[in-house]
Amino acid sequence: MAEEWLIGPMMPKQCRAARAWLDWSQEELATKAKVSLSTVRGFEEGRCEPIANNLEAIRAALEKAGISFVYSGSAPGISFLNRKRR
Repeated sequence: MAEEWLIGPMMPKQCRAARAWLDWSQEELATKAKVSLSTVRGFEEGRCEPIANNLEAIRAALEKAGISFVYSGSAPGISFLNRKRR
């Protein structure tokens, strides 16, 4: 039976994994997403949920670099759809 992949909200651990995969610092992600460093730090540490437009900006920056966020049941993950790193 094939697994069903779902779309869902980006989780802090997915953000950290995506950044690591891209070899980006938190500062780099904040710059590319045009959000504050404290927004990225707070989200990745699970201390706060960014406002919707900031969370979307973070996700969009990672997706632009080729990251895809995947979910199978309760197991969130990431995939690298575009092998070219930007």
